[in-house]
Amino acid sequence: MTASTDVSKTQAPAFQYVLSIVFSACYATLTILYGALSVPLALLSKHRRHRIIISWTHLVCYLAKIICGVKYRVVGLENIEQVKRPVVVLSKHQSAWETFFLQGVFRPSSTILKKELLRIPFFGWGLAALQPIAIDRSKPREALRQVKTQGLDRLSQNINLILFPEGTRVPVGKRGTYARSGADIAIKAKKTIVPVAHNAGMYWGSGKNILKRRGTIVIVIGPPISYDSGDSKTLTRRVEDWIESTQLKIYNGEI
Repeated sequence: MTASTDVSKTQAPAFQYVLSIVFSACYATLTILYGALSVPLALLSKHRRHRIIISWTHLVCYLAKIICGVKYRVVGLENIEQVKRPVVVLSKHQSAWETFFLQGVFRPSSTILKKELLRIPFFGWGLAALQPIAIDRSKPREALRQVKTQGLDRLSQNINLILFPEGTRVPVGKRGTYARSGADIAIKAKKTIVPVAHNAGMYWGSGKNILKRRGTIVIVIGPPISYDSGDSKTLTRRVEDWIESTQLKIYNGEI
């Protein structure tokens, strides 16, 4: 970890905590509204339902920006403009922010999440409307089979697939073990891989930490990686090398 990542550990002004609480209240209200809305929307087609519910994620990012000062800058949008959809997105995972933001960039999309989240009133209802792949982490082998089976199904429905190859949130400046399941799916479905790097964890607290720090998240969308440019091990290593080297450039202010 470089000196530039230390912002995630420094004490924030007291007023920033107040703003974070205000944001949390607005977020909870939005979640209840969209959760309730998702029930009658079940009568619509999957794509139309997704198009409506996805505005929830846009509003969450917008409110974080205007209330808490969590801005963002996207680099590399041109890398996906000419890519045939759907694609397999493999992203760094540091916070909840990127799970909201990426669904707007790669819409419609399906993400991997813990099945327990779907049981939360309103919040879980809204998530379910976005067609996630809900897994039981206590059964890793079964979960892996489910991700592959349902991941291929989502792609066949022209829905982008967003995966976090490290499997869970990783603290700023740290690296987890990259799983090959995303590359396996891309190869079997013959879909392009799009890697994503960012520093959202520096500004968006995880877990019980509700603090949202004022600053600009840098999110970089990498060059597409063809499914036929190697086996799953080779593709995963290419994704990992690109993401981790790009993370360092973001932390060092080079991007």
